[in-house]
Amino acid sequence: MIKTPFHLVEFSPWPILGSTLLTCMPLGLVYYLRLHSINLMIFGIIATALVAYLWWRDIVRESTYQGFHTSYVISGLKLGVFLFIVSEVCFFFAFFWAYFHSSLAPAVEIGSSWPPYGVSTLATFQVPLLNTSVLLLSGVSVTWAHHAIEESKYLSAIYSLIFTCILGFYFLFLQFGEYEETSFSIADSVYGSTFFIATGFHGLHVAVGATFLMVCLMRMYLYHFNSNHHVGFLAAAWYWHFVDVVWLFLYVSIYWWGS
Repeated sequence: MIKTPFHLVEFSPWPILGSTLLTCMPLGLVYYLRLHSINLMIFGIIATALVAYLWWRDIVRESTYQGFHTSYVISGLKLGVFLFIVSEVCFFFAFFWAYFHSSLAPAVEIGSSWPPYGVSTLATFQVPLLNTSVLLLSGVSVTWAHHAIEESKYLSAIYSLIFTCILGFYFLFLQFGEYEETSFSIADSVYGSTFFIATGFHGLHVAVGATFLMVCLMRMYLYHFNSNHHVGFLAAAWYWHFVDVVWLFLYVSIYWWGS
């Protein structure tokens, strides 16, 4: 057997299963919108979550117990996470493009004004400002956790990760309450569409990031990380900082300037 510094991944059923089950979710959404049956979408969500858990379990086993994640593999993983975040930047760039395309030159169909005539926007310095403070504080706490891991301060890292997860879910709670109070819907002109699509997808990313950090918290509790080997947490921290930065742009452009 030829030894290489790279991890040669064994055959795994999770990629093909994951891609197939991911397809069930958009198809299930279309099925729900057209035929009012939510069964396929619920099946896709539950099955995808199960496959993600099993796939993640195998990766944790390979990195923590089998020692396959050498320095070369870690460099490749970091590059992969970086490129993934770049793709997410492009994803949100499309939403900002749609928003500014409609707001900088409002069409006559929406009253040639922005916000469109008849749309009552949310107060800039109330819940949106609180949400901004919550996310910025969570960015501080996840940085605290990062430094604690690098300095081998086990309890400090756990406490800061718990605090970060609480702040992330508190943000989602505030955003859900904000959605209930809005006087417009996603069907109210281009403003409602761009507002709910941009902030809704950001909320989805917050939920994914908070779940990612909760997994890191469990792994931290099980002593999977140390000062020299914590690429799983590093990926979660980078993703969380990306979520923070996107929210700052959303707050400034949609909640402040756009109102």
